[in-house]
Amino acid sequence: MPNNKRKNLGNKNKEVTMTPSNEKDTPIQDYEDDDMEEMQEADLKKLIRTLRSSQKQILELHKALMDKIENLSRENEILRRNQNETKQLVQQETGIVTEVKNSIDQMKNTLESLTNRMGEAEERISDLEDREQERIQSDQRKEEEIRNLKHIVGNLQDTIKKPNIRVLGVPEGMEREKGLEDLFSEILAENFPGLEKDREILVQEAHRTPNKHDQKRSSPRHVVIKLSTVKHKEKILKCAREKRQITLRGSPIRLTADFSSETLQARREWRDIAQVLREKNCQPRILYPAKLSFVNEGEIKTFHSKQKLKEFVATRPALQKMLKDVLHTETQKHGHQYERR
Repeated sequence: MPNNKRKNLGNKNKEVTMTPSNEKDTPIQDYEDDDMEEMQEADLKKLIRTLRSSQKQILELHKALMDKIENLSRENEILRRNQNETKQLVQQETGIVTEVKNSIDQMKNTLESLTNRMGEAEERISDLEDREQERIQSDQRKEEEIRNLKHIVGNLQDTIKKPNIRVLGVPEGMEREKGLEDLFSEILAENFPGLEKDREILVQEAHRTPNKHDQKRSSPRHVVIKLSTVKHKEKILKCAREKRQITLRGSPIRLTADFSSETLQARREWRDIAQVLREKNCQPRILYPAKLSFVNEGEIKTFHSKQKLKEFVATRPALQKMLKDVLHTETQKHGHQYERR
C-alpha cells in the first residue's frame, strides 16, 4: 500500500511538473517541491507507525475485552447455577417449612385432643374421688352403726347375762354323775357353807359353753350358771373374791361374772394396766361391765375408757411415770391394729 501511494505521489508530481504554467520555473520552486515530498513521506511513515501501534493496541484491547467477556460469561454461568441451586434450596426449604407447619398443626391438634381427653379424665377422676369420698363416708357411717349395734347387742347380752356366774376349770364329764346344778351346789357347800344353806339362791339354768366340745381343746369348757337374781350373783362373787382360792373336790377352779364377748374384750384390755397398778399397791378393780377402778392419792378413781385415763394420768406426774411403759405399749398396739384395717 505505501508503494502505491508513492507511485501516486510520483504521478502527481509528474503531472504537476508537466502541467503547463504561465510562469517560468525557477530553482527556488524546485527546492520547495522536494522538501514537500520528503515531509509527506515522513508523515506517512509516522502515520503508518501510529496506525500499526494503534492496531496492536486495538488487538490487545480486543483480546482483553474477549477475556473479560469470557470471564463475565463464566461468572454469569456460575451465577445462573447459583440462582438455580438457590431456587432449589428455597423450594426445598419451602417444602420443609410446609412440612414443619403441617407437623406443628398436627401437634396442635394432637395436643388439643390430649387436653380434651385430660379434661375428661380429670372430670372422671373427680367424679370417682367424689364417689370414693361418699363411699368412705358411707362406710364410716356403717361402721359407726355397726359399733352402735354391737354396743347395743353387747348391752342386751350383758343385761341377759347379768345374773350369770361363769365357772372355769370344771373337768369335762364330771356333770355325768350329777347335773351341773348339783355341781354348783357342791361348789357352794365346799367353799361357802353359809351360802349353801341360803334357800333364796336358786339356779334357773346351767350349761357348758360352747355347746360342742372340741377334742383339740386342752382346757375344759366353761360352765354358765344362771341365778334367779343379780343380788345373789354379786353375793357369791364377793365371797369368792374374799376367799380367793376356790376349789371343787380339792381342784382349783374360778368363779367370774358372765359377759358378752364385747364386754369381755374391753375388760381384758385393762389387764396390763391393772397388773402394774396392783404391783404398786393401788388396789385396782375391774368393775361391771368394763370400768377400771383404783386408789390414787387416797381417792378412788374410776375410768370408763383409756382415753379418760390418759387425760387423768397427764395431770399426775407420779402416775404418769408409773404407767408410761404400759400406756405406750397400748398406743403402739392400737396403731398396728389401725394399720391392718
